[in-house]
Amino acid sequence: MPLEGIRVVEMSHMVMGPTCGMILGDLGAEVIKVEPPRGDGTRRLLGAGAGFFRTFNRNKKSVSLDVDQPAGREALQRLAASADVFIENFKPGRMAELGLDYATLHLQNARLIHVSHKGFLNGPYESRLALDEVVQMMAGLAYMTGPVGRPLRAGSSVNDIMGGMFGAIGALAALHERGRTGMGKEVQSALFENCVLLCAQHMQQFAVTGQAAAPMPERINAWAVYDVFHLAGGEQMFLAATGDGQWKALCNLLGLDALLADETLATNNERVLARDRILPILAQALQDIDAAVLVPRLESSKIPFAAIRRPDELFDDPHLLASGGLADLALEDGSSTPMPLLPFSLDGCRLLPRRAIPAIGENTSEILLDLGYSEGQLHELAAIGAVKLHETPVSIAKAA
Repeated sequence: MPLEGIRVVEMSHMVMGPTCGMILGDLGAEVIKVEPPRGDGTRRLLGAGAGFFRTFNRNKKSVSLDVDQPAGREALQRLAASADVFIENFKPGRMAELGLDYATLHLQNARLIHVSHKGFLNGPYESRLALDEVVQMMAGLAYMTGPVGRPLRAGSSVNDIMGGMFGAIGALAALHERGRTGMGKEVQSALFENCVLLCAQHMQQFAVTGQAAAPMPERINAWAVYDVFHLAGGEQMFLAATGDGQWKALCNLLGLDALLADETLATNNERVLARDRILPILAQALQDIDAAVLVPRLESSKIPFAAIRRPDELFDDPHLLASGGLADLALEDGSSTPMPLLPFSLDGCRLLPRRAIPAIGENTSEILLDLGYSEGQLHELAAIGAVKLHETPVSIAKAA
């Protein structure tokens, strides 16, 4: 696999850091997740966080250390010194307290790539704590998503996930450069700057037009037909006609000859100015059509469309099932669940789970013995609570 032979030590929790580790693990790196004796707190989240751990922690080993004890901290420092990549996403200053900051680890291992996932890059905000929702409010994404006066966060952890992606991109770039220079590098990825990039198009819209971008519910669309419509039986469907060909195809499909013949609607810009007139006509034509009848017609006419779906419905999505976009992931309790894979292929192959989600400390003995600890030392460390040993390994998931 692309990253075979690369060791990644991941000391992170929640979403951002684990996403970075998951990507590197899916690409073939050995990813060692460092957890406290009770395990990553993300394992125990309820509600919207209930799926975090299993989603972002596949293809990893687990080592359980109490880093508040000197012996546990020393074990972690030895482990970090053996790594190619070290990942963390703790509050500012925590890594320096543990002797795991870039400056300290670089003295021990000059080839190490140190990836920090932060709320903010260096600047006036760098000591602030941040969450996905915090930066969505600060960087304009919540403003753009909700109506005026009602900022609304996006319905997924978009910045946490993308922040982890950019951390992985930075790590891959640093690994490539290390092949030429032999030296590691510090990589920082931040939630706020990530969200600013998501809103860059709206910043530039203002730079071009001189007018502030309106929130999504109140914006002036760039295309006349770009909306959600009601179909028979209460179903909803998004339809778009972004070019003249799609507009003609949609009018032909719905039998709207009068719109097609109207010369004042010949171009997209003319249709945008007439949206208030066009959309009610389209809505009336669509309201009695069954989705099962409409979908094949839209496909054959090459008109962009999408049924409005809930995330739980994706387990049965025919495209994901037929294309291999979901794969069974073994969980730490021996059960399994279909899991979305990274959204790309290499030579036509998807990157599959190779390991079950690890139990807490499942690989502590294996990893520390490899670092030179003896069996006796491990039991001594376990006796004082500096490490947690897991005696019954979880079965390994079927290899890709």
